Amino acid sequence: MKLLGIEIGAAPSERGTLGRLLERNAAQRDVFAADPKLAKRLRRLQKWQSKRLLRSHEDLHANPRYRLAIEFFFNELYGAGDARRRDSDLIKVQTAMERLLPREGLQALCLAIQLETLSQELDAATVRALPDAPITVGRYAEAYRAAGREAERRRQIELTSEVGAYLDGVVRKPIVRGLVRLARAPAHAAGFGLLQEFLERGLVAFEAMHGAGEFLQTIRDRELRASARLFAGEPDPFEFERMPRTHPTRRPKAPSG
Repeated sequence: MKLLGIEIGAAPSERGTLGRLLERNAAQRDVFAADPKLAKRLRRLQKWQSKRLLRSHEDLHANPRYRLAIEFFFNELYGAGDARRRDSDLIKVQTAMERLLPREGLQALCLAIQLETLSQELDAATVRALPDAPITVGRYAEAYRAAGREAERRRQIELTSEVGAYLDGVVRKPIVRGLVRLARAPAHAAGFGLLQEFLERGLVAFEAMHGAGEFLQTIRDRELRASARLFAGEPDPFEFERMPRTHPTRRPKAPSG
């Protein structure tokens, strides 16, 4: 069986792809280590984008069926809480993970790492194009277009759907889901408890949906449309002005600086 081009059970010398992916992801976290101003701007951008994502999908978040999945997507997949330690753990225990986790669970984790790496690269490109001023929709849109990389933006959105599809597949297979949970104690013993917990939180979120097809398609369609509108220079790329009021008396504000 192959995963990201790596033959499971192969000699260490043949296990280069996943390790390089993780090292690249770790390096992206320090891309602005020598420039505190850009590092601070990156943190502001990521916070702004998290708010924007929740604002764009507030109707899904308001639905009890989808709430956990929205929080998993935008809190876990986009900037996990202890990502540095998680990546370090994963680099150290690749062999143990490949042996203990079922294929679908391992693939979901690897796709999540790919998504995070790509997201960090795109964020860094956007930060370089942002002015030293509060972030607004207009300034964000200009920086988004200046950064370019339209194909990678589309791939970022598609990866989100792929991670979700793998998690949904695990949820639909009780035997595989049980194997993931049986791996809990060995995972902690082997040193990748954070990764196991990440995967289990994803499964809990997807179990609550009882089918993720509509959810994943809705997010994919909305984000592809928003990206196209950003590149086209539309004045309201996220269509905040056209959104129905999910909570008439407490409508969240559009993200600002």
